[in-house]
Amino acid sequence: MPLPAPPPGSATTPGATPPPGSATTPTLDATKQAVRERVHAHREELLALSRRIHAHPETAFEEHRAAAWCAELLRGHGFTVTAPAHGLATAFSATLGTGPVTVALVCEYDALPGLGHACGHNLIAAAGLGAAIGLAPYADRLGLTVRVIGAPAEERGAGKALLLEAGAFAGADAAMMVHPCPVEVADFRSFALGTLSVRYTGRAAHPSLNPHDGRNAADALTVAQVAIGLLRQQLPPHWRVHGITTAAGAAPNLIPDSASAEYEIRASAAEDLAELRSRVEDCFRAGALATGCEVELSRPEPDYLDMRSDPGLLTLWRANAAALGRPEPVESGPFACTDMGNVSHVVPSIHPVLDITGGACAPHEAAFAEAALGAEAERAVLDGAVAMAWTAADLAASTAASAPTPAAGSAATSTAGSTAARAHA
Repeated sequence: MPLPAPPPGSATTPGATPPPGSATTPTLDATKQAVRERVHAHREELLALSRRIHAHPETAFEEHRAAAWCAELLRGHGFTVTAPAHGLATAFSATLGTGPVTVALVCEYDALPGLGHACGHNLIAAAGLGAAIGLAPYADRLGLTVRVIGAPAEERGAGKALLLEAGAFAGADAAMMVHPCPVEVADFRSFALGTLSVRYTGRAAHPSLNPHDGRNAADALTVAQVAIGLLRQQLPPHWRVHGITTAAGAAPNLIPDSASAEYEIRASAAEDLAELRSRVEDCFRAGALATGCEVELSRPEPDYLDMRSDPGLLTLWRANAAALGRPEPVESGPFACTDMGNVSHVVPSIHPVLDITGGACAPHEAAFAEAALGAEAERAVLDGAVAMAWTAADLAASTAASAPTPAAGSAATSTAGSTAARAHA
């Protein structure tokens, strides 16, 4: 079946007259249309990958099959693949092209414990690979180096933060991924997230024979939880504290000599997270002080930073998503968390979310896992792949058009990088 033509006069219509000052040219338009056709030509291959990952959910740092399937598919399309990569057993890196603009396409594929792919990461992986496969024959023509980064452990473990530290994104001019959602948002904003492990050590004793000799670790945790509950009244609206007790005694006739909890803290921006962490940790220290126990506080994983989308990349994305007929994106405050935020603090990035449920259900619900196999989910894979590929192509074209004639041996600077530099100056 032939693909429907883009809207007449749009920047993606072959032969359209570009607006004054636009870097878009008929040649670029024709290449973008070819990219789109190539993505759709591999539709069944991409959707089969999505279904396969969905049928075999693997949690953080255990995504051996999903990572191998993605790497195998990319090798089959001419990519040079390194797997495992960057010190993580379930990460991979794949590269194709020699252009001056390097775009990192990020794939997630971890599942939720007990819920499978109720966050739709099977769709993220398929869309990322779809964009890469669509661009593959045209990367050098467009001036692109395409880098696909297989990123494990988004749900727990901050895999992208580890990859960033290991150099996976070094030299990238832009990074992008898409995520399924119950609403369409181009400029996705997330909370910054920190984790906290708490362990109290007290002294065991018999609760009726010699309770005065005991130091109740469970009481220490109770005092801390009361303090946190009172603290919430003084916290700004977008700051969050939540957690669970993981141990607090074995029997009612034993004064517990140990207790433990796992907590998460969230704030609108990374800069606020340090203050929130300090105030919450003081609550846990208060529990120890009040009960005569000792407390050990630790961070089980790196902080997740707030997502900061690059304005230049967002402009390109919005135009391309509209040309594909995606729903009009809504403006939204921060919600959820993602380690793509860490990447966005270093590399110009976007993380649009694509509506697959119309608000009927949300990520981390069992119904969302079912939706991640539906018709709207399949559309999101293909639209996400094409829109990312088109955005990468437009970035390379605008970079080439805006760059001064370089002196011999000099390197071009990405438009997105320049935009981000101005935004964070």
